[in-house]
Amino acid sequence: MNKTILAIALLVSMIVPTAAKPFHHPYGEWREYNQDWLAACPDAIDEDAADYYGFSCFASTGSPDLNAAGLPAYKLTLMLNRLTGDIDIAVTVAADGVEVDQSRPLIMTFGGALPIRLDFSTDLETRYNTTNVYYVAEPDRSAALLEQMKSRNAVTVAFPISAGNQQVREVRFSLRGTIASLDFMTTYARRVADY
Repeated sequence: MNKTILAIALLVSMIVPTAAKPFHHPYGEWREYNQDWLAACPDAIDEDAADYYGFSCFASTGSPDLNAAGLPAYKLTLMLNRLTGDIDIAVTVAADGVEVDQSRPLIMTFGGALPIRLDFSTDLETRYNTTNVYYVAEPDRSAALLEQMKSRNAVTVAFPISAGNQQVREVRFSLRGTIASLDFMTTYARRVADY
């Protein structure tokens, strides 16, 4: 009887996910792993920063394939502006030997829904000092995408690329952990050592 109870307790502890715990990283930021997402809030806010890192918390999930630097070749990122509270959605293309073909749309598909086409000239834009990070330009469209992300388990993004014979690279991004990452960013947005 005791062995049965112990076996059941052990099985339940392996099935029930453990709660994510924020930790302070040596790079000077609070981090938290939420399912397939990593969220981070730097210790300091720099209102005059030339890039998002100075005044944003961010959370991202990446592709399983890595580039030569050992980082995800493709990423989906949420950024919380700590000064305004605005949330941006961005995709990153950091694959080796790949160029984005901006004459064709990027396509996001949530299971069971119609594909969402994002044109590089009107719907996506680069910001700050980046050339490979594409932000959803229209706030209302970004908000609608965020609602989809919060209610789904995954999204498939078709990146239009020019890499040899390959014209499109489809990447499935897990959305498990999106809401927890948003909660973390909201909670830690004002936890700063220097402002």
